Amino acid sequence: MYLGEMYKRFCSDRFGISRSSATKPNQLTMKLIIVALAFVAVAAAAVVPVPNEQVQILRSDFQTDPEGGYNFGFETSDGSSRSETGSLKEVLDEENKPHQVVIVRGTYSYINQEGKPETITYTADEFGFHPEGESIPKAVSRR
Repeated sequence: MYLGEMYKRFCSDRFGISRSSATKPNQLTMKLIIVALAFVAVAAAAVVPVPNEQVQILRSDFQTDPEGGYNFGFETSDGSSRSETGSLKEVLDEENKPHQVVIVRGTYSYINQEGKPETITYTADEFGFHPEGESIPKAVSRR
């Protein structure tokens, strides 16, 4: 039995596809592609269960001051929290002209996938965003 006969028998036995003299080779290939895509669609549609628990807001506050600063914070029932403070600072630009920027300091916490609490502390100023925390990689110093 040569390879072509084995292919015909496989298609006939597995998929109920017979190759009569009226069936063109492209039709057989198209039927196999459609069957394969159907299997992919079924696999992609698999439902992943999602917990239906609603997260409650336990605390939420926001305050602004007339000079442009602010404070806000919240805490939720799933262990997440965040607090942040923004204040204005006068800095010089490239042309040595003064302008104001907002300096932000804050922290946020959550429960990671392993069930451990994670806390990230950050600042954002005229030099960029600077996060710190256990899950944040440390910069390697070169000697």
